[in-house]
Amino acid sequence: MAAAMASQGERAVLEEEFKWLLQEEVHAVLRQLQDILKEASHRFALPTSGSGGTVKQENFVLSTSGTDQVKGVMTLQGDALCQADVNLKMPRNNQLLHFAFREDKQWKLQQIQDARNHVNQAIYLLMNRDVNYQFKTGLEVLKLMDAVMLQLSRARNRLTTPATLTLPEIASSGLTKMFTPTLPPDILVNFYINLNKLCLTVYQLHVLQPSTTKNFKPAGGSVLHNPGAMFEFGSQRYEVSHVHKVECVVPWLNDALVFFTVSLQLCQQLKDKISVFSSYWNYRPY
Repeated sequence: MAAAMASQGERAVLEEEFKWLLQEEVHAVLRQLQDILKEASHRFALPTSGSGGTVKQENFVLSTSGTDQVKGVMTLQGDALCQADVNLKMPRNNQLLHFAFREDKQWKLQQIQDARNHVNQAIYLLMNRDVNYQFKTGLEVLKLMDAVMLQLSRARNRLTTPATLTLPEIASSGLTKMFTPTLPPDILVNFYINLNKLCLTVYQLHVLQPSTTKNFKPAGGSVLHNPGAMFEFGSQRYEVSHVHKVECVVPWLNDALVFFTVSLQLCQQLKDKISVFSSYWNYRPY
């Protein structure tokens, strides 16, 4: 009898704790997540709808220690590269080539745009419930956390996992038409985000003669292609002779990645607390 009463008392205490968790702590965590993700969204430096604000321009120097084959100065404005100046020293004759964006062109960095969209979707999910809304079950909270974590994981992955492209895809990219003077046919360029870095890759090519193409094996998709990679574009076959990668750290991208990590940890901690109570209801013998 005493054991049964103790069990009932213990259950009553746990029910009160769980009720407090659903009514108070869940909302406190949601507010904390909203604050963190709004800071993350602000880091992307894009004006909100109707704000009319202008986005500041940031200049970055792209280089790699130990080599001066490629140097670049990029101007980033939100999710767009609005200016780019690239100097390329050709290894064969040390000829210096200079390319810059045309004044009427800018290059959208889809990774940044997508990451910000996922952050805003996570914020929408968190704000979609009034502060007076009462969560009735742990499952309801778990579903919300899973939905938020999915958006945050997608946002993080867009920055940490650059797209794999084939060399023909890079060659046919609109990026090749943005420069003045026009890029020569034996030069390819690609911009992308990798973690907290803005990266520029320059590929130098040489034309494969018909007599040397019997072992032609076109390369597949990759973030970074190596010398020796072959591809066909138009009616011509090429091989990559030199690859130059330069990069620079974008501090606010690093901030955003930290915010994503902290937010994901908060979501998981709340899920773990809910799971502790759920396991008690499911497995505790009465």
